Amino acid sequence: MNKIKKNSRLAGSKTSFPSAKKAVRVAFILTIYPGVLSPAFSLKSSKSLGNANAAMGALLSKSMDDNFKKQQEFMLMNARLQMERQILMQNQMRERQMAMQIAWSREFLNYFGSFFAVATVGLTAGAIKRKNPGMLAPIIPLSFIFAYQMDSAYGTLIYRMRGEAENIMETENDRLQLPQGTPTFESIEKARRAKSSLSAFLEK
Repeated sequence: MNKIKKNSRLAGSKTSFPSAKKAVRVAFILTIYPGVLSPAFSLKSSKSLGNANAAMGALLSKSMDDNFKKQQEFMLMNARLQMERQILMQNQMRERQMAMQIAWSREFLNYFGSFFAVATVGLTAGAIKRKNPGMLAPIIPLSFIFAYQMDSAYGTLIYRMRGEAENIMETENDRLQLPQGTPTFESIEKARRAKSSLSAFLEK
């Protein structure tokens, strides 16, 4: 009886060992190739992965577009600020030059006014002493020069000039055109090429 039990146990162990080995192989195959026995699941997972990639790509493209628009706005604002700075700098330089010109006119008026006063007194005294009214003739052109310098230094000459300049720009704009029009990139490049070819020819 004991021998029969031992033989039955050995037979059971022999039959269970190959089945266990087969189960291990199947589990190993499933671990390495999970889509072999479940193609529907693999197809579904690939579709969901593709949708996720598409959504991620849309989000990335949207963020890139937003960044590009912000960068364009920043560049435009920076260019505007640079232009405003250039305009303000040129205007301040113009104001300094105008101030120097007015100061020069006033300083010149001091010297010319002194000369005009001395000349007027001397010519008047000479005309009275010699009884010759013709000696007063130089006072007339000197008085015109003195009046012009007075008007330029302290008068309204600058305002009249500015008003006339605005009138010319509005009604006589054709007088302000340059010969052959405004320089363009093509004309400048043509002159540069001609100069470079001439210099190369002279070097030879």
